Amino acid sequence: MIERDVGVIIVAGGSGSRVGGEELKQFRWVAGKPMLLHSVQTFMARPDVGMVVCVLPQRYAGDPPPWLFQCDVDRLLVSVGGRTRSESVANGLDDLPDEAEIVLVHDAARPLVDMATIDRVVDTVRSGMSAIAALPVVDTIKSVDEHGMITRTVDREGLWRAQTPQGFPRRVLVDAHRRASTEHISTSDDAALLERLGIPVKVVRGSERAMKVTEAGDFARVESLFGLAE
Repeated sequence: MIERDVGVIIVAGGSGSRVGGEELKQFRWVAGKPMLLHSVQTFMARPDVGMVVCVLPQRYAGDPPPWLFQCDVDRLLVSVGGRTRSESVANGLDDLPDEAEIVLVHDAARPLVDMATIDRVVDTVRSGMSAIAALPVVDTIKSVDEHGMITRTVDREGLWRAQTPQGFPRRVLVDAHRRASTEHISTSDDAALLERLGIPVKVVRGSERAMKVTEAGDFARVESLFGLAE
């Protein structure tokens, strides 16, 4: 029997204001179902996942959308989002069962994460090291000033675009969040909390399918990627 030692925190606490409209971005339909549901069902398809915690805005946490319960409700919890992303992840951490020794943190805005990417992250964490999914930067990168004028060309060698999931041994992530809370520090992703403490984090290959839905036009891009072979 496979041990269910993986806990997943899906961060869906943002307002998604850049997408427009009153409906939350993570609740909008894309590629056949609500965006959040894609991620929940993907992670629940793994036999090693014991719990998925969805971190929702406070006004939805007490009354989640009914389609969310199409999942295995015995492995589903809803947590309340915080004022920052770091607070939201910390809330999700508090709600994970003790059996979750490996923690994956995933953005609900990346609905098409694939199982192969998740495997690479989990396998690295099982080896004892934290890991994030990412893709190497292939475009030429320009640094610009406040007027939009180019100031220099940035060497892209060694640059990667961070994605999710990001995976950690639970004790490492809990300690990083505890120290960040004490020092009133918030970061854009959890790997950055470890970086500031000098804890190594490995990059593993992500996927173009796992693009982040940020603006209204991104929904059409996700639709075009749906079903695309790796």
